[in-house]
Amino acid sequence: MIDIRRADSRGQADFGWLQSRHSFSFASYYDPAHMGFSDLRVINDDRVLPRAGFDTHGHRDMEIISYVLQGAIRHRDSTGTEEVLRAGEFQLMSAGRGILHSEYNASDSEELRFLQIWIEPAERGGTPGYQQKDFGLAPGLTLVASPDGADGSLQMRQDARLYQLILAPGESLEFSQQPGRCSYVHVVKGQLQLVDEQIGPGDAAKVTAQPAYALRNVGREPLQALLFDLA
Repeated sequence: MIDIRRADSRGQADFGWLQSRHSFSFASYYDPAHMGFSDLRVINDDRVLPRAGFDTHGHRDMEIISYVLQGAIRHRDSTGTEEVLRAGEFQLMSAGRGILHSEYNASDSEELRFLQIWIEPAERGGTPGYQQKDFGLAPGLTLVASPDGADGSLQMRQDARLYQLILAPGESLEFSQQPGRCSYVHVVKGQLQLVDEQIGPGDAAKVTAQPAYALRNVGREPLQALLFDLA
């Protein structure tokens, strides 16, 4: 079964300095039909004005992944980590028993755009942690995060895997889904045909009870998407 969520049906927020689109219920946006999917709880597409950002605030018991699409994030947290996260890089912050952090647009002139993703951990508590990596733009599926850090991926505290999907125009591949698992596909750029459905930037698909399915770039530019393999 494939359930499509179109980009223009997502929730939205406008704070002036921040424009955000919410794939699932978040903050003042509440939609009982979209509370999350398996352990995936949040995908926010955030655009932040130069020098603006999120003041110091706290999280706990959540695996928080940021993926920068444009610009750079200046990150600081209570573990002592201070980093700049640039376009193309992924960050995984394990909140554990509690962490404080701030995120700002690192530029004085360029807009920041990034995806913020929350995944519930398998267990509560634990020591907060921070990881960051650029996985490049290798064609096909690249494992970005996994429970065991396989293939140099970031290690998350949940039985879930996040892949980056890159396909040239006309290219395709098949993804095999293990019994009892499900997938969530979020398109970042380009046009993706998923079985009999076509989805574009900001669109997403929930895939359940589908042992294997084809992913094909049907656009004229490279296709970039995120694929979540979930329990």
